[in-house]
Amino acid sequence: MVTASHGTLSLDQTSAYPLAEGGAPLSLPGSGVRGRIGIVFIHGFTGRPSSVAPVVKALNERGFSVEAPRLPGHGTDVKDMLGTRYTDWREHVRRVTLALSEHVDAIVVAGLSMGGTLAIDIGTLCLPKVVGIVPINAQILDRKGLAVRFAPFIGKVMPLAPAALAGLKRNDVKKPCVDEHAYKSTPVLAGHSLVEALPLVREQLPAIRVPVLVVRSREDHSVNPANSIALLRSLPNAVVSELVLENSYHVATLDYDAELLIDRITEFADQAGNVRVARV
Repeated sequence: MVTASHGTLSLDQTSAYPLAEGGAPLSLPGSGVRGRIGIVFIHGFTGRPSSVAPVVKALNERGFSVEAPRLPGHGTDVKDMLGTRYTDWREHVRRVTLALSEHVDAIVVAGLSMGGTLAIDIGTLCLPKVVGIVPINAQILDRKGLAVRFAPFIGKVMPLAPAALAGLKRNDVKKPCVDEHAYKSTPVLAGHSLVEALPLVREQLPAIRVPVLVVRSREDHSVNPANSIALLRSLPNAVVSELVLENSYHVATLDYDAELLIDRITEFADQAGNVRVARV
């Protein structure tokens, strides 16, 4: 058994812009029997680690070793994202996962929104010690609309666009007075790189052979729940379970069902990592 004591593995990047509030990555060593299980928890597009921090910290309090990286270009200034693409975010998560694997015996990769897409994508790589995937309100279907279709042209004349133009609703949280601290505008070409990656992500889904817990909010104003339903039907080689959140919108990690989410991820990680914890 390995008990993690890794310190900081988040592999944070240098930036010309200072970290914004909640932009710092989280690197939390585990303890006890669960310390040998690592959880990589990925925030969403234009978001930052603080959007998943309550769930991350609660999982760490239960003993898990948890990494919540800051994706390149995120958590600083939106102009920092202009030169980044989906491949940069994917590679960063891959590196964080591999670094954590040196300190734990098993890893669950979880993510919110685009973070969920990245978690799925990482699951197709069959990395050592990855034993489970938890996508939360993840995008896997092609996004529709003229703005998406003409994004390569729009991006050349208008690098930054209002989030609503991309079909994104900021602070899509049912709980009142909650700020996810996402960027107020969207880097058009960076966002389009995610759209371009989705067909390949879908094509590679049969490569996932570890258990998957698909989490979706019943009501979501940013990513249609049809994405999670389609994902459930597209994993022929994985043991798949589903959690439907009845009292949360898109940013479920900051919403009313957060405690339920923490409980189910705990149960899933215990089973995937083959850990037995005495129940009181």
